[in-house]
Amino acid sequence: MIYRTLGSTGLTVSVVGVGTWQFGGEWGVDFTAAEVDRILGAARDEGMNLIDTAECYGDHLSESLIGERLQHERDAWIVASKFGHHYHGYQNRTREWTPSDVRTQLQDSLRALRTDYLDLLQFHSPSDEEFFNEELWDELGSIRSEGLVRHIGLSVSKNTNLRQVEAAPRAHCETLQIIYNRVDRGPEGAVFDAARDANIGVLARVPLASGFLTGKYGPDATFPENDWRSGMDPDKRAAILAEVEEVRTREVPDGAPMAEWALAWPLNNPAVTSVIPGCKNEEQARGNARAVRWIADPAAHPQAAQDPGRR
Repeated sequence: MIYRTLGSTGLTVSVVGVGTWQFGGEWGVDFTAAEVDRILGAARDEGMNLIDTAECYGDHLSESLIGERLQHERDAWIVASKFGHHYHGYQNRTREWTPSDVRTQLQDSLRALRTDYLDLLQFHSPSDEEFFNEELWDELGSIRSEGLVRHIGLSVSKNTNLRQVEAAPRAHCETLQIIYNRVDRGPEGAVFDAARDANIGVLARVPLASGFLTGKYGPDATFPENDWRSGMDPDKRAAILAEVEEVRTREVPDGAPMAEWALAWPLNNPAVTSVIPGCKNEEQARGNARAVRWIADPAAHPQAAQDPGRR
C-alpha cells in the first residue's frame, strides 16, 4: 500500500480507502456484521486505513456494522462520516442542516460507530443555501474544539462547484470529497487548483464511474430494470459506454485489469490524495488494493514508516 498526507489535516491515509454506501442495503445486498468484519479485515490486511461512511447509508446502518469491528481496533482506522440527511427507507431521505441537528446526527453516528470521536466529519452534498450558513460553520468549529471530531470536510454534490470549494477554508474544511474518474473529469482545472492552493486533501469518490469502468460492460451493454443505469438517458449511457470502450482499447495497458487501472487513474493526478471505492466482498477489497500497481510513480509517494494509522 501507498500512503499520502491528507491536505492540512496531517492524517496519513492509504491511497485506496473503503467506501461503505453498499453496507446500508441500497445496492441490492444486505450485509451481516460478520461479512462486514471480513471485508474490513481483508482491507486492513492490504494496508487500507481509511473508511468513508455516512449518516444515511441506511439509518446509521453502515456505521453500526462498521462499529462492530471498529470498537476492537479504533486506532487502526481513519474514520470519516457525514451529516445533512435523515434516512427513512430505500432511496427516501430528508435534508436537515440546522446546527442543533448536525450535533444530534453526530452523536448518533458516534454511538453507531462505537467511538467517541471521528477523524473527519463531512458536509454531505449541501446546496449552496445549506452550505453558506455561518451559524452552522460556528457550530462545527465548536464540535471540533470539543474533540468530537478532529477535522471537518466538504463532500460536494456537483463536482464543478467552485464556489463551495473556494469557501471551504472559511467553513473549517480541510478536505474535499468529489466525483472524479476517467470519464468524469469535471474537477480538473479551477476546482483542483483551488483545492491545491488551500492545501485541501481530495478524496475521489465514484472512481469506477458507477461500475462502467470495471471492464464488465461493452459498448452494447444492457442493464436489468432494477439497475438504476437502465433508467439513464439512453444517449448519455451510450456515450459513456462508447467512451469507456475507447479508453479500454487506447489507454489501458496490456495485461492490466481495467478496474485496477481505473482506480489508479485519479491517483495519478497530484491533486488527489485517495480514492474510496466500494466493495461487496473480501476479494473486491483485495482487488481494489491492487490498484496501487498502476500508479505511475509510486516512489513519489513513499510508504508511511511502520505505522500506517493515524498521525
